[in-house]
Amino acid sequence: MELELRGITKQFPGVLANDQVSLTARSGKVLALIGENGAGKSTLMNVLSGLYRADAGEILIDGVTQAFHDPGDAIEAGIGMVHQHFMLVPVFSVYENVVLGVEPTKKGGLLNRRKARTEVKEISERYGLAVDPDAMVEDLPVGIQQRVEIIKVLLRGAKILVFDEPTAVLTPQEVEEFFGIVAELKARGATIIFITHKLKEALAVADDITVLRGGKVVGHADPKTATPEDLASMMVGREIDLTVDREQATPGATVLELNDVTMVDDYGRPLLNKVNLHVSAGEIVGVAGIQGNGQTELVEAITGLLPIASGEISLDGESITNASPRQRHRRGIAHVPEDRNHMGMVGSFTVKENLVLDSYYSAPFSKGGRLQRESIEEASLALVDAYDVRPPLIENTGSALSGGNAQKMIVAREFSRDVPLVICAQPTRGIDVGSIEYIHEQIVRKRNEGKAILIVSTELDEIFALSDRILVMYDGKIVAERLAGETTPTEIGLYMAGKGS
Repeated sequence: MELELRGITKQFPGVLANDQVSLTARSGKVLALIGENGAGKSTLMNVLSGLYRADAGEILIDGVTQAFHDPGDAIEAGIGMVHQHFMLVPVFSVYENVVLGVEPTKKGGLLNRRKARTEVKEISERYGLAVDPDAMVEDLPVGIQQRVEIIKVLLRGAKILVFDEPTAVLTPQEVEEFFGIVAELKARGATIIFITHKLKEALAVADDITVLRGGKVVGHADPKTATPEDLASMMVGREIDLTVDREQATPGATVLELNDVTMVDDYGRPLLNKVNLHVSAGEIVGVAGIQGNGQTELVEAITGLLPIASGEISLDGESITNASPRQRHRRGIAHVPEDRNHMGMVGSFTVKENLVLDSYYSAPFSKGGRLQRESIEEASLALVDAYDVRPPLIENTGSALSGGNAQKMIVAREFSRDVPLVICAQPTRGIDVGSIEYIHEQIVRKRNEGKAILIVSTELDEIFALSDRILVMYDGKIVAERLAGETTPTEIGLYMAGKGS
């Protein structure tokens, strides 16, 4: 099937999300759709999948204009969405998940389990997806769960497949396997739209590339001749340097140390299992791992947001194991949390209020229990200027900022403090390449100033770009430690999947 979008326009109050967007996805080919957050990719795909109705424009399949009133119409027309966050029921089997909503039945309306298993097995074998129909989804690695999602859309007759950030939670080995699946789908004539922010992957897998910026198509690229820098420049409208410039680290004294740190959940199951690590002054230690293997709990243990069951945490040689989050903050920990909206800022507060959110109670921002608004305003203006927060209106609310500017606001607040330890969890998650470039520069600058930096990221490219030393977490444990210059993404990926030796 050939898919064509002509002049798609979609407006929300005060926002023109899609502005006369036109593109073509060809049968047996991969179209990569790239653009910054807010460029209009998600809105466009929601129009295509029937969740939104366009204000203007046409959707054509094999030259025939379509009218989608709801997602059911889009599915009926052969469009299937494979979402970044899987839509699976963990306690159901593979075949139960696949047929959910389109269950084959037998007399009496009962689920025809044999037919369901057979349908899943046939599709799995036809496309080389290798999934056990009877396996429980909660027991499957994320790469296999993604295959289940693909089987779901194929079972419903999808000929046009839309993958939304399909490699975001995959190890390097699983990415290679996924590319093999894409190749098989292409060979069988599927039309594929590949939405991604990973420019190297777009170049590797796509036959055509379309770039969105500000709701408009701003360019097309040929993967055979384009470079990541070319794509990044089109995405942001200026030249972008994707290389992180940094000199060899010269680590100093140990700043952070964890000894046999264990954390358990409400049922006594280990979330962290005897974790040992250290971070020295003047080095960046990156923690790699698939989300859900203890990285969040590690950061919360260090910052005091969750209690540990046993072990010891030290900062500059002194125990902070029993210290409160505020005490740890005062002792010298800066923290850029992984969820900026819920943990990093208060959306209804102004920019200037968010910039003093963790220090408003101390001088020079407070005196005699009263806020010193002049000092807050002066410091805030200096920070938005120094850290390139745009627009630099400190009376704006945090929720009014784009993802990149909100993240830079949080980085400004935390990095402006002269403290020995900086913890950055997912420091560039969901932000544009221009903001990524800037935040990476700031992280390296802090290291060069002699600060100890702990980075937690699910982006392996980011781990390798920034880290002097790499730790890998799997199932609540540190399972590997390597110097960044003495390992490879393939080796780290094996440890991330629990397969390292």
